Amino acid sequence: MAPFHQLTATSLDGQLISMADYAGKVVLVVNTASLCGFTPQYGGLEALYQKYAARGLVVLGFPCNQFGKQEPGGAEEIAQTCHINYGVSFPMFGKVEVNGAAAHPVFRYLKSELPGVLGGRIKWNFTKFLIGRDGKPLKRFAPFTTPEKMEATILAALEI
Repeated sequence: MAPFHQLTATSLDGQLISMADYAGKVVLVVNTASLCGFTPQYGGLEALYQKYAARGLVVLGFPCNQFGKQEPGGAEEIAQTCHINYGVSFPMFGKVEVNGAAAHPVFRYLKSELPGVLGGRIKWNFTKFLIGRDGKPLKRFAPFTTPEKMEATILAALEI
């Protein structure tokens, strides 16, 4: 089993989820925030999820409050922003840290595999990691890369 598929995370509603549940799927992991200038990307992420879920794409949202304190609320407030304001139906997880000693294992792993320009740190909210069906991290996208600009890369990963 791939290292990614050995990890777990707690969903927004408190359930422990194994990343092995997503084996065989193309996964897009995103660190999110409700009060960020990039928050409207939720709409584009949901559109990608709706368009390609039947072909094996899953988007996983991980709220994070480490950048500008842009995710200050609890699970209920995060859910409201995601579901009511942006119609998010893809899985959302509990708030995590993505940098530092308390970084969530999913992000520690992804940063070690795809370090980016900051040498293993995440620069800001809405950094995205694309993971292949086999659990191998394929590509890292910067916060300013919109979901629409990632579509061709996602489509290529779905066709592998």
